[in-house]
Parts: sequence; structure tokens; C-alpha cells
Amino acid sequence: MYIIEKEFHFSASHQLIGLPEEHPCSRLHGHNYRVRVTLQSETLNEVGFVRDYRDLDKLKKVIDVFYDHRHLNDVMDVNPTAENMAEIFYWIAKDRCPEVVEVAVSETDKTWARYFEYAE
Repeated sequence: MYIIEKEFHFSASHQLIGLPEEHPCSRLHGHNYRVRVTLQSETLNEVGFVRDYRDLDKLKKVIDVFYDHRHLNDVMDVNPTAENMAEIFYWIAKDRCPEVVEVAVSETDKTWARYFEYAE
């Protein structure tokens, strides 16, 4: 099995809804986000790639246009948690590259939220 990953960065603000007023994440704040996309394949293409990393530039363009330097509450239809972002970015990436198996989103150096489809 072959696995490759590519990481993207963007900055944005958000305010999490549904938390107690005294919770720091209920206030307007921002993060320098990292988005890590993982692709997997049992075989390599004729060049020897799982997928050309440049094919993931399509996801980067979506991130740059719709999420970078935005207030995420204004551009997302769900509470802008890292978990929700991981799922949204997963489906955007999966639509463009079927080898995508996981997307992880980090808000801080110590935290990651991951989304992948559970296979039974």
C-alpha cells in the first residue's frame, strides 16, 4: 500500500456557536490552520505516483478563494469546528482525487481533527 500526504495552510477567524459564554472559543478569534490530505493506493501510475501532488492544487485553490482570510461563520453552513472543516475538505478533495482517504485539520500545534470514511 502506498500513502502520500500534502499539507496546506490558511488563516481565518471563527466563533464557535453553542459553547458557554465564558468559553474562549465562543468569542471571535482566529487560527493559522493546517490541512493535511492523505491519499492511498495499492498501485502506482505509469510515472510511479499515487497521484501527482500538483493535482491537489485544485483543493488549495478552493481553500484560498473561499476560506483563507475569511470569517468562517460567514462561509460555512455548519459550526466552523476543525471536525466539520475536516469533513468539508475531505469531500472537496475526494471529488477531485478519488485516492483521498483522510483529511486532517489543525488549529494549533497540539491539536488535529481527522475525517475519513469508515470501511466495514
